[in-house]
Amino acid sequence: MKHRPTLLLVDDDKIYCDVLSEALEEKNYKVLIAHNIHSATKLISGGSLDYAVLDLSLNNESGLNLITPIKEENIDTRIVILTGYASIATAIEAIKLGATHYLTKPATAEDIVNALNKLEGDAETTIGKNPPSIKRLEWDHLQKVLLENDGNISATARALNMHRRTLQRKLSKRPVKK
Repeated sequence: MKHRPTLLLVDDDKIYCDVLSEALEEKNYKVLIAHNIHSATKLISGGSLDYAVLDLSLNNESGLNLITPIKEENIDTRIVILTGYASIATAIEAIKLGATHYLTKPATAEDIVNALNKLEGDAETTIGKNPPSIKRLEWDHLQKVLLENDGNISATARALNMHRRTLQRKLSKRPVKK
C-alpha cells in the first residue's frame, strides 16, 4: 500500500478547512485539522508530520508561532503559510522561520500541493513593472512595525506615533493588491 503523507491543516475558518481537507484527502493526504494554536500544538507533538499548511492569522494569534515547534519535531516537514493578508514582512519572517512557501488566499488544493512539492526557487519569476501603490506600501510598513513589536498593537501605535484606534482601523482593512 502506498504511503499516505500526513498533513497538518491549521485554519480558523472551519468551512474553508473542511473543503480544503476533503480536497487534500482526495489527493491521498492524511489530513489532521486544528482551528487554533493550542489544538495544533497537541497534534504537532503527537507524531511526525510530512507537511503543514498554516493560516497566518488565527483569530488573535499568528500561525508563524507554529513553525518552530513543527521544525523541532521534524526538521524535514514542509510548511506552507496561507494568508488573506499578505505582506512582505510576514513572508520574509515565514521563510526565515523555516516555511517552504507562502501563498495568498484563496488558494486551491492544487496550489497548495504544488507549493509543498516545489523544491527550489524560480529565478525566472517575472518582476512586476509597476511599483506598489502608496496604500500597499503603507500596509507593508504597518505589518513590518507590528511584527517588530511582536503583534502588540499599543506598542506599534506608539512606534508609529499613531493613535491605537487609527492603527486598528487600518489593520482591519484588507490590503490593496498593488
